[in-house]
Amino acid sequence: MDITRVGSQPSSEGPADWFTGTVRIDPLFQPQAPARAAAASVTFEPGARTAWHTHPLGQTLIITAGFGRVQQEGGPVEEVRPGDVVWFPPGVRHWHGASPTTAMTHTAIQEALEGNMVNWLEKVSDEQYRK
Repeated sequence: MDITRVGSQPSSEGPADWFTGTVRIDPLFQPQAPARAAAASVTFEPGARTAWHTHPLGQTLIITAGFGRVQQEGGPVEEVRPGDVVWFPPGVRHWHGASPTTAMTHTAIQEALEGNMVNWLEKVSDEQYRK
């Protein structure tokens, strides 16, 4: 058994190459072989969002606070609230973030495939975000 105590892992800023706006990442756990899953609590300030990205084995988001937006390429921008669970299938381009006026926090869970959990792409434009 391994217990990770709250506050034992430092928060970090979401890197500007991968995020627009102010984003805080709080790691929850990393894979422990043979497991491949990792998770983080991610807080987006109003208007903040990820860049477009994919996950080789998909991603699950559990919305825990606030009001946000998510989009899968080719689909509509969807609003999400606490308690909502979002699944993005493997290899599907998508983004997620806060609404324009309200912060949003989610738990992001994804698995590594040959050491890779995410493939970052171009930033989401203001026009794409507003749709």
